[in-house]
Amino acid sequence: MAIKFGGDFEVARSPEDVYDFLTDPHKFAPLLPDFQGMEVQDERHFAVKVNVGISYIKGTANVKMELAEAIRPNRAQYKGQGSVAGGNVSLTAGFDLVPSGGGTKVAWQGEAQIFGRLTSVAGGLLEPLGKKNVQKLIDGLQAALR
Repeated sequence: MAIKFGGDFEVARSPEDVYDFLTDPHKFAPLLPDFQGMEVQDERHFAVKVNVGISYIKGTANVKMELAEAIRPNRAQYKGQGSVAGGNVSLTAGFDLVPSGGGTKVAWQGEAQIFGRLTSVAGGLLEPLGKKNVQKLIDGLQAALR
């Protein structure tokens, strides 16, 4: 099952500032909904733990993340692989930064692929829940960048 998401927003900070924020897992990762912890391996790799709960499946998702594309100050893209009770997830999340007025326009897009028993159990709940959690992350990013 694939869930695609995207949108854009503007902030009154320079593309360099926004890029530095987005590529620092210590600043970015704690904004993930239901964030539980993080372990940084190196400047491009880290693992996050987040709580998940869909229907009667509850647990902690462990997601290994990689900053797959880093073009300062224009683009940052993450790729991740993880496991959660009843399934696996593969995801991408990209941010394109463009100067706009006195700040930066952030265009974001991504996709989550969910595999396993989780898709048959939670089925129709996954997409609305995924989109809700992505919006929480984007709202958190906007607030942090103000």
